[in-house]
Amino acid sequence: MYRRGIWQGKSYEDKGVILTFAQGNALSYSHFSPLSGLPDVPENYHTVSIRLSDEGRAVRVSLNQDNNLSEEERDHSEKNWEMVLTALKKTVEE
Repeated sequence: MYRRGIWQGKSYEDKGVILTFAQGNALSYSHFSPLSGLPDVPENYHTVSIRLSDEGRAVRVSLNQDNNLSEEERDHSEKNWEMVLTALKKTVEE
């Protein structure tokens, strides 16, 4: 899986692979971004896990991203995921 784009004037190509998939229930994948400035080696990949839980009339989305190397990196990731999940919520509630 590859994702290309431009972020703050810099070209990038993120990559990773799907690790697990349970239709309608869970997904996990590895992720590496060269924008991190780190070498492209396995220990610099994150694992992102997304799980959906039926809560009656609602669905709970749980998300976890491991291997954040600092509190600053964790806060940055948290901010990005908050934007993604807010946009998802807005889309499904329309």
